[in-house]
Amino acid sequence: MRSLTQIWRYPVKSLAGGSHARLAVTSRGPSFDRHWMVVDHGGRFLTQRQQATMTLIAATLTDTALVLTDGQGDQCRVTLDDRGEPMTVQVWRDSVAAVAPSPAADAWLSARLGQPCRLVCQPKTGVRAVDPAYAAPSDQVDFADGFPFLLISQASLDDLNRRLDVPVGMRRFRPNLVVDGCEPYEEDRWRCVRIGELTFRVVKPCSRCPIPTIDPETAQRGPEPLRTLMGYRQRDNKVYFGQNLIHDGVGALSVGDAVEVLDWA
Repeated sequence: MRSLTQIWRYPVKSLAGGSHARLAVTSRGPSFDRHWMVVDHGGRFLTQRQQATMTLIAATLTDTALVLTDGQGDQCRVTLDDRGEPMTVQVWRDSVAAVAPSPAADAWLSARLGQPCRLVCQPKTGVRAVDPAYAAPSDQVDFADGFPFLLISQASLDDLNRRLDVPVGMRRFRPNLVVDGCEPYEEDRWRCVRIGELTFRVVKPCSRCPIPTIDPETAQRGPEPLRTLMGYRQRDNKVYFGQNLIHDGVGALSVGDAVEVLDWA
C-alpha cells in the first residue's frame, strides 16, 4: 500500500529545512515553504548553486518567528509579519513583488555568506503564478523554483543507492513529499494522485541541477549522484529524478496518509 512517509518544508529557499509529521497546505503549497528567499544586491535569487554553504544554515519556524541558525549555533530571528521595504526580485524569469523585513537578518546572512545579500519574503497580497504551460491560471507558488510540491518515492532513491558506491540521503534532493510502497520510478507514470484528502496533478518531471551533488552535512561538492543518474535517467541533455506536483484545494497532510493513484500515463 502506498503511503506518505516524509513531509519536508524549507522556509527559506536553498537553506536547510526540516521534516514534519503534519503540515498545512495553503493555496501556494506547503505552509511557509520557500516563503523567504535570499537575494543578492541586485535582487536576484541566491541558491546553493552559487553558495554551497547555504546548506549549513537551518531555517525553522516558531509561532511568531523565522529562526536562522548557522553551523556554530548562532541565531537570527525574524518576525512572521510581511512588513518591510518593498522590492522587486528575480526568480529565474519571474519578476516578483517582495518585502525585505529585517536589516538585521540581511547583515547576519551577508556575514555568513561572504557577500552583500538580503532576506525577502512574498507578502500575503503577492501573486506568483505557476508556469501556465503546466498549470491553471489560479495556481500559485511562493519562491520555489517552479511548482508547489516535489515528490520522490523511497523506492527510486533505494534503486539509485544500489548503483552508488556511497549511498546518499533523500535530503540531497530536497523533496516536499516522500512516498513508499511503490515500484522504483513508478511516480513517472502518475498523472493524478490523492494523498489523504487532497488531490494533486503530477505535471512535470523534475530536471536536476547540481544541488544534489552538495553534501548537506558538509557543503562539499562531488560528482555523485548526478554522474550515476546521467547513465540511466538522462533525456534531452537533462537528468530527471522526482515529479513536480500542483495541488487542488487546501487542507493538511500527515505522515501515514494513504496515496492513491487516480490517473496513470
